[in-house]
Amino acid sequence: TPPAPLRPAGEPVVLRPVGKAPRDALPATPASAPARSRDDTGRTEISALVERIAQFRRTRSETQAELERSPLLPLGELPERSERAVTMFGFATDTTGRIAWAASDAAPMVIGMRLFAGSAAQDSAGDAIARAFQRRQPITRAAISLEGAPAITGDWVVDAEPRFSEEGHFTGYFGRLRRVPGASTAASAGPEAREADRIRQLLHELRTPVTAVQGYAEVIQQQLFGPAPHEYRALAAAIAADAARILAGFEELDRLARLETGATRIEPGETDLAALLRRTAAQLAPVLAPQGAGIDLGCAAEACLIAAIDAEDAEALVWRLLASLAAAAGPGERIALQLEAVIGAGRGAARLSCSLPARLSAAAGVDEAGLFAATNRTGESAISPGLFGTGFALRLARAEARSAGGALRRNGDALVLTLPLLGGNRGSRDAALA
Repeated sequence: TPPAPLRPAGEPVVLRPVGKAPRDALPATPASAPARSRDDTGRTEISALVERIAQFRRTRSETQAELERSPLLPLGELPERSERAVTMFGFATDTTGRIAWAASDAAPMVIGMRLFAGSAAQDSAGDAIARAFQRRQPITRAAISLEGAPAITGDWVVDAEPRFSEEGHFTGYFGRLRRVPGASTAASAGPEAREADRIRQLLHELRTPVTAVQGYAEVIQQQLFGPAPHEYRALAAAIAADAARILAGFEELDRLARLETGATRIEPGETDLAALLRRTAAQLAPVLAPQGAGIDLGCAAEACLIAAIDAEDAEALVWRLLASLAAAAGPGERIALQLEAVIGAGRGAARLSCSLPARLSAAAGVDEAGLFAATNRTGESAISPGLFGTGFALRLARAEARSAGGALRRNGDALVLTLPLLGGNRGSRDAALA
C-alpha cells in the first residue's frame, strides 16, 4: 500500500468527533464487493426484477380472465365430474387411536385423524370406541362421524381388532370403516339390500388377488423380467384372459348390487335407440347367420328415436338384451324386434318388443321369475351375454332399465323394454312411426 500523502505545512488541522466522517470522506466500495448496477432510470437489478415479476402476474391474471369470458367452441370438452364419495376403506391406528395408515383412496383425507376425541380415559363411559380402546377389546359396529373432505364427511360404522407385537405390547388397531347408508337407501335396507351389501364387500376382497394373478401372468407373457418358454407364455396369456373375464364378472355383480340397492343410478343423456338397435343387430348377424337364425328389426331404416339415457349405458343395456335372446335362439329362429314411441298424457316412452326364442318361451316352462333367474342358462353359444348367463344378464338389464326410469318385463312370449323419451321429442316420434 503506498504511503499516505503528507499534509502541506501550514494547513489547519480539522478535528471531528470519533466515529463520524463527512459523506465525501467515506471509503470507496472495495473491489471485491459487487456493485449494484443501475439501469438508465436509476433502478437496481433487484427492483427491476421485482417489477417484472409483478407485471407478469398482472398480465397472466388479465389473460386468464379474458379466456374465461371468451366463448368456447364445441370441441368435445367433457364437464369435470364431482369427487366420488368414499364408501369403505381399511385403516390402522397407532397406540393413541390416531389413524397411521389407510387405503389409498382415502389415505390423504383420514391419516392423522383420531377415532375418538382426547384420550380414552377422558372420554365418557358411553363412548363405545373409547371403552374398547382403553380395554384393548375388539370394536364391532361402532358409530363414528368423520369431518373433513366432502368424500369422507358423514356417519360411518367401525369394525376393528387390536394388534399386539410379538412381545405382547399393544400396537394399535386394524380394521375397516363403512359408510352408513343415507336416507335415500334407508327404505330399501331389507334382507335383499343387506345381501347386496355383503356381495359388494366380498367382491372388494376378491378383486385384489385376481388383479395380482392377472398382473403376474402379464409379466410372464410379455417377458418383462426375462425370457420365458413359449409354453409358459401361452399358459400365462390364458390365465390373464381368464382373470380379465373374472374381473368383468365382478363388475357385473357389483353393478347389479349397486343398482338394486339404489347406490348408483343410470345417468340421463341422449341416445338414438333406433340407430343403436340397427348397429347391435348388425354385430350379431354374422354369428347367427351360419345356423339360419337372425334378428328382424321392424322399423324404417332412417327411423330416429331419441331416448333420455346415457349412450354408454344404453349400449350396454341393448347388448345384454339382444345378446341374451340371440344366445338362446335355435337353428332357423328369427327374433322379431318392434320399436315404437308411446305418447300418453304424461311423458312419452320408447317401447321395444322382442319375441322370445323357443327355449325361453312359456311352452318351454319358463315363467317370468325363471326368465330373470340366475340359474337360467342357455348352454353353449358363440354369443356370450355375460359371465353368469342369460338370466343374470336379463336381470341386470332390468335393473338398468328401472334405474333409467323405464322397465323390462315379460308380456306373453315377448320381452318388452320401455325407456323414457327425451322431452319434446315429436320429430323423433313421427320418424319412428314412419
